Amino acid sequence: MATGQISFFSSSLSRFVPVQVILPNDTPPEWTQGNPHFQRPMKTLILLHGFSGYNMDWVYGGLVQDAALKYNLAVLMPSGDNSFYLDQEATGCRYGTFTGEELPDYFGKLFGLSEKREDWLVGGYSMGGFGALHTAFQFPERFGSVFALSSALIVHKIENMDPGAQDLMANYAYYRMVFGDLEKVSESSSNPEELVRRNKREGKAFPDIFLACGTEDFLLQENHDFRDFLQKEEIPFRYAEGPGEHNFAFWNPYMEKALEYLLG
Repeated sequence: MATGQISFFSSSLSRFVPVQVILPNDTPPEWTQGNPHFQRPMKTLILLHGFSGYNMDWVYGGLVQDAALKYNLAVLMPSGDNSFYLDQEATGCRYGTFTGEELPDYFGKLFGLSEKREDWLVGGYSMGGFGALHTAFQFPERFGSVFALSSALIVHKIENMDPGAQDLMANYAYYRMVFGDLEKVSESSSNPEELVRRNKREGKAFPDIFLACGTEDFLLQENHDFRDFLQKEEIPFRYAEGPGEHNFAFWNPYMEKALEYLLG
């Protein structure tokens, strides 16, 4: 298994960016014998970290290398800063475009990865769960599958936030910079729900969706609300829930459940 970090100049972010990479392309045949995932071409997973994290979180806290080997997955782990993986008009940094377009295009060409929609997945936890859903819905022609764990689906919570206000995570100025006009955020492209409605109107294909949240997670209600929204919109998905808090003790086993569901 090849692992390492590659930095390249991103035109979407106007700077060099580091990406942690895992490639199970040199796995000895005796390790893959009988594994059906190695009877097909390698698929690619873009894996996103949470708020205040960075691109090594899944390596140090998660079981991503085991998953890459078990499921024959190339894994790309970018640093999304605290961007919620959104294009930001205020800063000119287009994190959404970087994650959903520039990153897969660059590494797809670099490593000769499959271009087929069904061979690309995006997933993440917390802010990265939000980012995974938003990215999959913003670029439906790219991603065939998405999983989102303990997703920070906070759009309705920050809507109409008063200037100068602050919650446990950040303040009004931060949310205004990241999400745009908070008085209109629910109706904007920063809201994954709005992207779902738009894609449904336009007849675009939806990815296979796996959602999960722990019953002791502080974001449980937000995840219930999004689950109920998808049910109302009649968008197929799988939702899983079990004991757990907002940590890798929950995310590791549920990433496994997500990959089992999405990859068979």
